[in-house]
Amino acid sequence: MWSPILLLLTCVHFTASQVDYAKYVNPFWGTEGSIPGYTFGGGAVFVGASVPFGVVKLTMDTFVKNTSIAALQGGYTPNGFITGFSMMHESGTGGCSKYGVISQMPLTNIEAHVNLLDNRTYWQGRVGNDQASIGYFKTELENGVKTELSATRHAGFFQYTFPMEEKKHVLVDVSHYLPNVVGGYCTQTYREGEIKISDDRKSYQGHGTYAGGFNEGAPYTVYFCGEFEDPPDEAETFAGRDQFPGFNSMNPEPLPWPTFVSENMTSPQGSRVGAVFTWNGNTTTVRSNVGISFISEEKACRFKNEEIKSWDIQTTVDAAVEEWNRDVFSKIQVDTGEDANQDHLTLLYSSLYFMHLIPSDRTGENPLWESEEPYWDDFYTLWDTFRNTISLSHLIQTEAYESQVRSLIDIWRHQGYMPDGRSGNDNGLVQGGSNSDNVLADAYVKGLRGAINWADGYAAMMKNAEAPTNGSNKEGRGAGADWLKYGYVSQAMPRSISRTVEYSLNDFALSQVARGEKPEDVEKYLKRSAGWQLLWDATMPSKNTTPVFTGFLTPRDYNGTFNQTDYNPATCGACSWPSLTYEGTPFEYSFTIPHDMETLVEVMGGPESFEERLDYIFVPYTSQIDLGPNGAGINTIMNIGNEPDFATPYLYNYLNKQWKSVNQSRAQSRQYFRNTPNGMPGNSDAGALNSWLIWQMLGLYPIVTTPVYLLESPWFSDINMTINGNRTLRITAEGLSEDSYYVQGVEINGEQWDKNWFEHGDVMSEGGTIKFELGSEPKIWESGDVPPSPGHVKL
Repeated sequence: MWSPILLLLTCVHFTASQVDYAKYVNPFWGTEGSIPGYTFGGGAVFVGASVPFGVVKLTMDTFVKNTSIAALQGGYTPNGFITGFSMMHESGTGGCSKYGVISQMPLTNIEAHVNLLDNRTYWQGRVGNDQASIGYFKTELENGVKTELSATRHAGFFQYTFPMEEKKHVLVDVSHYLPNVVGGYCTQTYREGEIKISDDRKSYQGHGTYAGGFNEGAPYTVYFCGEFEDPPDEAETFAGRDQFPGFNSMNPEPLPWPTFVSENMTSPQGSRVGAVFTWNGNTTTVRSNVGISFISEEKACRFKNEEIKSWDIQTTVDAAVEEWNRDVFSKIQVDTGEDANQDHLTLLYSSLYFMHLIPSDRTGENPLWESEEPYWDDFYTLWDTFRNTISLSHLIQTEAYESQVRSLIDIWRHQGYMPDGRSGNDNGLVQGGSNSDNVLADAYVKGLRGAINWADGYAAMMKNAEAPTNGSNKEGRGAGADWLKYGYVSQAMPRSISRTVEYSLNDFALSQVARGEKPEDVEKYLKRSAGWQLLWDATMPSKNTTPVFTGFLTPRDYNGTFNQTDYNPATCGACSWPSLTYEGTPFEYSFTIPHDMETLVEVMGGPESFEERLDYIFVPYTSQIDLGPNGAGINTIMNIGNEPDFATPYLYNYLNKQWKSVNQSRAQSRQYFRNTPNGMPGNSDAGALNSWLIWQMLGLYPIVTTPVYLLESPWFSDINMTINGNRTLRITAEGLSEDSYYVQGVEINGEQWDKNWFEHGDVMSEGGTIKFELGSEPKIWESGDVPPSPGHVKL
């Protein structure tokens, strides 16, 4: 588990005026679910060595024998057998595994029962506790080998300390990848590969081609270039047959034995290749650097040589710590003195860490087309991150965020659609709407211009809106034909209710960009953004609730008939791909109309009825579904572990009862976010869950696709943020204590504020100050207008 002692390893020399915020990061936060030692139901976070938005994310790959509680998406699990240490991973994701490619595995025995094509014959348990800190990971295997890892943007540093009395081997299996423990359509596959060993045996090069995984992606090729500090005494390549398409090296069937040869090895289609390097002398420490590239072996070698210049692992670790502090952690500075709440510091800087692991900046590494535009991959997925991660990135990573937006548009230019999810250089999957539209709109209404071609951006959005992908989950709007024909998604289509809600927001997003790019389209898309109202059945009662609430999003046939038969808004079956709603019940989605809260309050019966219904979803034991691995022990309808509910605790602001938003959101964060291995309520989802907590700690919350931020209550008495590159936002909280957090009044840039919201231009463009006055008693302090509903259209 997390060892504070290890933080000493990562300390770099700072001047007295600098703070090493990296020491507050707990890399093991969220590594467990409700079952101790197992990731299933936890954050599924990456634990290993990486730099911000790095291509390389280096850690162990594990297999858990009890596959019913296995979650292997990030490679690392607190329990299980290590099958290799590989260069590429996602972080915080659900669904099927992706990557776990370009690996090494230290072994003390390759004889007897060991079959290098079968992980089960050489996998290793662990002894002691894994240790990790920024830019560093360490574990010790049952065979006595201590493994230490560090990483740069495109390269990895491997350091193995072998027992003196044992043989020393390093296995390079080109066909290694993360398995999908449940099998099925999205299992990864290895297609072909090559490995070549230099004449002096000190280095090796090659490539591997892989396909499938989370996004059911097309084949992609990764080139590698590895080097050892000391040349091995022996080195040989091997080859072996794949048993069947979709091969998984954890498969229970017996596997063929490899054929060893002394020359370089290129595999025919589907055949596996690898190499084994052996040291026979008294050397106990073996060090290796490996670079990867999507372009060529030569470029992989250049990355290795340019990014790792020392065989001292500490040099690479220090460089990673410096980069994280400079480019990420220092963007939000709070008091770290001895009186500071250490758990709050850890939650803040750990959240910033997990938020910056993906997407991956692969600018200059696009193998598919030549372009002067940036290139990013591993949007996994915008369905998760559009709700609040992008708004935070806009503020504290403005340059990188602009680069991501440009990349989304360039993907449309060359592949026809912007992605909702993308990994391995291929689009897929789409859980709901075409949420790249929301990303672009949020940037546009907040004035992000830079080098973005907004005419092309709007054209890319129009492609989503006007060219349905007819049942596809790869990109665009898979139920868009229904949307264009009926104005809603009929129940004949999967996820008809959640898609209708999301398409509504997507078209509102178009209307906002159209205001500047094509004004004649504004009214068209504003009207279409009200499509959610066509699924609002004012006669539909809640089931098994006290009191009974009337009026819900309800499935509707293509002929316009609502279907109330056996329908309960508080349930959604598996809440997955074939369900009426995705990762949330219709009861929850009935609150998810951020662009037109005015109409939503009206159709729920007015402010008092709306408030009563909103209160109800926070009542314990109101949930009527099995929340599964994302439940985190949650028994309310409101489920903070799932993205559709992220904004729901803050909706009291629309009633000018901001104190209730503070009360409910604080309760959610205190109950479900803890500085423990199981202290994250479900998958981190590319840092989306962590971004929610950061906003909570800042005392603000963004309303996506609009320039509006809701005022809440900060966790720190003094916050200094660097925003928009070089502007400063200072947030202060007078009277803050453990029991004193209700807002009594707010000043923005020295002006007394009578609204519980503000707009981007008020303080976020050029910086400024937000001053909270806090007290121990709730107070209705706001007397101005409620937050706006810029998409207000009544059908």
